[in-house]
Amino acid sequence: MFEQKKIGFIGPGVMAEAIIAGLLREGVAAAESMLASGPRAERCEELSQHYGIFTTTDNTTVAKQSDVLVLSVKPQRLEKVLEGIRGLMKPTSLVLSIVAGAQIAKISNLLGHKLIIRSMPNTPAQIGEGITVWTAAPLVEDEHKEMARKILSALGEEIYVEEEHYLDMATTLSGTGPAYVFLFMEAMIDAGVHLGFPRRIAEKLVTHTVSGSVDYYLNRDQPVHLARLRNQVTSPGGTSAEAIYYLEKAGFRTAISRAIWAAYVRSQELGQGGLGHPPGQDT
Repeated sequence: MFEQKKIGFIGPGVMAEAIIAGLLREGVAAAESMLASGPRAERCEELSQHYGIFTTTDNTTVAKQSDVLVLSVKPQRLEKVLEGIRGLMKPTSLVLSIVAGAQIAKISNLLGHKLIIRSMPNTPAQIGEGITVWTAAPLVEDEHKEMARKILSALGEEIYVEEEHYLDMATTLSGTGPAYVFLFMEAMIDAGVHLGFPRRIAEKLVTHTVSGSVDYYLNRDQPVHLARLRNQVTSPGGTSAEAIYYLEKAGFRTAISRAIWAAYVRSQELGQGGLGHPPGQDT
């Protein structure tokens, strides 16, 4: 599909590198078909040396040559970047955005281009275990959608949705989700150290418990509600019951829910170009 096409990246950060690595790993595209640009010459050189792709500090070069242009810049820099490449792309080129909060209409207006796909991958994409939610502008044809699907599949699972508002939800649930999981794991490990375990043992116990619990849920013959699995390990009057009682009393569920809602509000602020509220201030 990409033999005669160029895939360009503006913003050579962690997620751009994950896509490049995934495309090469899965054989979706060759190094010669990819190019990337960014403001730091040393970062561009790093990607070029490691993956064999063409890199430059000039965004216009990438915009002009790309048949698929992946936008992977920080949300706060998006407007300046798009204004700098406005009108330079081929009319048939596809723009694939992974910029958090950036709406299709905003990208289209700033870029002067109609073929836009918006997506939200997450951190596990770096090892091919991610999940990406994506949607497309009305004028994007099936051929372009298939190209996007091929690229995103190199990162793991992908889910196409018809309505764009699901992207802000995905940003806060699966996109930001690994941060919640890492914080939860960190708290468990610290608790293990407090109990008296060496940190290396606490880390191994927690990481295997989390990964094993997920695998146990996913590998069941039939779908089952998570509450049922929790009840299986919660004996009456036992240690699990005592721990869960304390978590519920401390507002664990409410804290998670409110945190995700706060992230959702922030995602919308970023999409509108807002700076948001100072850290720690209630919304």
